[in-house]
Amino acid sequence: MTRKTKTFATLLACMIAVAASASDKVTDYVNPFVGTTNFGTTNPGAVCPNGMMSVTPFNVMGSDLNVYDKDSRWWSTPYCFENKFFTGFSHVNLSGVGCPELGVVLTMPTTGPVYPDHRMHGSEYTAEYAEPGYYSCELTAYGIKAEASATTRTSAERYTFPAGRGNILVNLGEGLTNETGAWVRKVSDTEIEGMRLAGTFCYNPQAVFPVYFAIRVNRRPTESGFWKKQPKMTGVEAEWTPDNGKYKMYTRYGRELAGNQLGYWFSFDTEEGEQIELQMGVSFVSCKNAWENLEAEQPAFGFDGVRAQAAAKWEADLSRIKVEGGTQKDKEVFYTALYHTLIHPNVLNDVNGEYPKAENDGIGRVPEGENRYTVFSLWDTYRNLHQLMTLVYPEKQRDMVRSMIGIYEDWGWMPKWELYGRETFTMEGDPAIPVIADTWLKGLRDFDMDKAYEAFIKSADTPGKDNLMRPDIDPYIEKGYVPLGFYAADLSGDNSVSHALEYYIADHALSLLAADLGKAADAELFRQRSLGYKHYYSTESGTFRPITMDGKFFAPFDPRQGENFEPVPGFHEGSAWNYTFYVPHDIAGLAKLMGGRKAFVNKLAKVFEDGLYDPANEPDIAYPYLFSYFKGEEWRTQELVDKLLDKHYTTLPDGIPGNDDTGTMSAWAVFSMMGFYPDCPGEPAYMLTTPRFDKIEISIDPSICAGHDKIVITKDGGKRISRISLSGKNFGKYRISHKSLTEGGTLHFECK
Repeated sequence: MTRKTKTFATLLACMIAVAASASDKVTDYVNPFVGTTNFGTTNPGAVCPNGMMSVTPFNVMGSDLNVYDKDSRWWSTPYCFENKFFTGFSHVNLSGVGCPELGVVLTMPTTGPVYPDHRMHGSEYTAEYAEPGYYSCELTAYGIKAEASATTRTSAERYTFPAGRGNILVNLGEGLTNETGAWVRKVSDTEIEGMRLAGTFCYNPQAVFPVYFAIRVNRRPTESGFWKKQPKMTGVEAEWTPDNGKYKMYTRYGRELAGNQLGYWFSFDTEEGEQIELQMGVSFVSCKNAWENLEAEQPAFGFDGVRAQAAAKWEADLSRIKVEGGTQKDKEVFYTALYHTLIHPNVLNDVNGEYPKAENDGIGRVPEGENRYTVFSLWDTYRNLHQLMTLVYPEKQRDMVRSMIGIYEDWGWMPKWELYGRETFTMEGDPAIPVIADTWLKGLRDFDMDKAYEAFIKSADTPGKDNLMRPDIDPYIEKGYVPLGFYAADLSGDNSVSHALEYYIADHALSLLAADLGKAADAELFRQRSLGYKHYYSTESGTFRPITMDGKFFAPFDPRQGENFEPVPGFHEGSAWNYTFYVPHDIAGLAKLMGGRKAFVNKLAKVFEDGLYDPANEPDIAYPYLFSYFKGEEWRTQELVDKLLDKHYTTLPDGIPGNDDTGTMSAWAVFSMMGFYPDCPGEPAYMLTTPRFDKIEISIDPSICAGHDKIVITKDGGKRISRISLSGKNFGKYRISHKSLTEGGTLHFECK
């Protein structure tokens, strides 16, 4: 088979010709190559839903011996669709993020002599293919077919060799992470174990952590050994050759090595078409746990069985939403997006329940039947992904919320952007509050809310620099806004307006939660704080505008500055236009500031007409839905969402509008194609728009949805909504509560 390029339909047609039942599987609509270019930073590697392990083709290092280039366009992904140079399978990878991390312990099959350097042992490839839980390609330099699959915590790899000498290299020197350092130990002729250091995500020097691994092959090698890069000799500038002593090969040494650039190899005498399998277990606790994970999830070799099990897991999770009607492309976009929402957050605990505690050296253990999660990219995912988890995968969301509360118990603060037990402080705000408040207010309550509320009050009220979530809290409480002069913990600069806008949303969610818990005084306090955004509105610029320490608007000021991600005072990764409508909890109040409904609508329309809207920038992704707050303007939402889906979400490798941000952009597409969107984080409600499908069935948990086990959404007609009914009765609104959606029977759209 060939790469999935122009469309996935061709591949599907071939599959259907071979197996008539193929179209019955929703996984057939998933194209893992979507988002692997255009800075989407997804990858086509093998992974199980929310799995700790992912096995990804690593192609971000070039073949030019004089150039070390992780990726000519983007450094935060192990794979880019345009690249053609395979240097191995990397293990434990991130999907859709904007900073390089992980992508370590590379396994590379070769033939002939063993060359440790990736520029010598890498190969171009063809016949690339991927589906949920499986990836394969053919290495042109060697005539080897490389295949990968995965369980939750382990990899399964199979290499089909030509006749001669075949090798499997385990490279511990390279990787996507900016950290270095590893050790490896020979356990037996067919087994090794070790550790690779990773971390410093988004340039936080303290956010480092170990990745432990256990590897075994299914055949005894004819030769094996270690390699280690030698220190550079002063004054020696010899051109690199495979045998000039740059790497020292250890063929008789059989214990262990440590260093920055090292590895291990297995060599075999192979017959034509002989297949050799490799298994790897990983852990963030110990090598012992990595072996336990491997024994529990792959007690014996059997690549095809692992692949089938991974496919079954994906089919089960993706089938919780069934769609009918729509085009082939619509289904491919929808299920690929749903697939991407189920990669992160991912499981952190081992099969014995152990996990590394957050921001300390302790080891925790989850109760049997629960999972500890990690990779909480909350500034992104609090807007829509966790709302999707609560609705469709509540058992996952419950454990994710418990994990956030566990992080607070470990180190005293809720997560902001947590990664494998380390807080990276990336981006801004207090995003755990709207996530957990939203979850609670939607009826999913099997977690310690008293402990969570304690954490929320701590971050909302702790003064001064002791507040790790809100280091600029003092002026926020005293003045109602954050002036220029405070610098972000993630070293991104002075983002005062961006910080405050996030605090307003968190405080609004906290006010709703406090009211539900019967804490009336807190509810009023945080509601008032959430309205402080009004300080930032400048009638002169018609946008939000930074305020200086002396209380004046920053000048000179260009509200378009920052639209190309150039630095701008007050705003993080965007212009004032990207942020000015980001007050989802008080659209009526914002419209009043702008001069009323007509002025608001005209100004919001200008954002789209003048190209000021960025579909890949989180603060403004809900903007198309804001028109529906005003009667008679709902058509604008329907038209815009339809156009944005067609323009930015496709079946091509560039089919996501920028970083997927651990599933956030994909969650936007999933909700939008189903006809409803959580436009205000923390509020248990959705804005309605035209569904892409004639019928949608969403499996839900009856224990939290008043006994109902599914949501049914139907549509007749075209793209413009003329009437909405709920259980046969006229609904008459364009915003629906979570309770009404989950308990109201069939939601029907009549369109023209």
